[in-house]
Amino acid sequence: MDKTSKLFDVWAKTGRSEEMEKGHGVTVNQFLDKLSLKEKFRFLDIGCGNGWVVRKMSQKPSCVKAIGIDKSKMMIKNAKSKISSTKESFFVTDLESWDTKEKFDVIFSMESLYYSVPMEPALEKVFKLLKKGGTFYCGTDFYSDNTLTTRWVKDMNIPMDLRSEKEWKKMFREIGFTTRSKHVTDPKNKSKWKREFGTLFVIGRKP
Repeated sequence: MDKTSKLFDVWAKTGRSEEMEKGHGVTVNQFLDKLSLKEKFRFLDIGCGNGWVVRKMSQKPSCVKAIGIDKSKMMIKNAKSKISSTKESFFVTDLESWDTKEKFDVIFSMESLYYSVPMEPALEKVFKLLKKGGTFYCGTDFYSDNTLTTRWVKDMNIPMDLRSEKEWKKMFREIGFTTRSKHVTDPKNKSKWKREFGTLFVIGRKP
């Protein structure tokens, strides 16, 4: 088990998964609630934690299937204990080695892709898992433009791939995505960076 998996197992046992759900919830819910998902879709959440985004998306009438994957066994144990729909499935696996024939219309990731160092192999796998015309919505609070979060590397003492917004978009384009980005802030938050920089969402569509 790698250092990242061990850390998130500890977090799952100590209630951090619920704290992350609450902490990320404001910007993630703002973002997801504005998506137009009228056509039937299959959904994947990479680094799903306790599964809260999978549960949210599975409630949409147009959702056919919602899958969450996470390297942490304890996070997936928590997610499975909260399953609310037969549409939901959860698996303990890292993204790169996940052996699946599934293809998805919508793939989401919040605060997880940068734990793959470097990120390119993980992003290539995302591109492969998407159906043609599918979209990857990648959220991160950890990007070099947001200087108040760059210290997380030292605080957490695990490998993390730090890049600027410009570098994120360049990486997406080089993999083959058409790309745009969006910032979602939390104006009432006590943390200055959440009010001013917010979550960076890099959006990649597979042509």
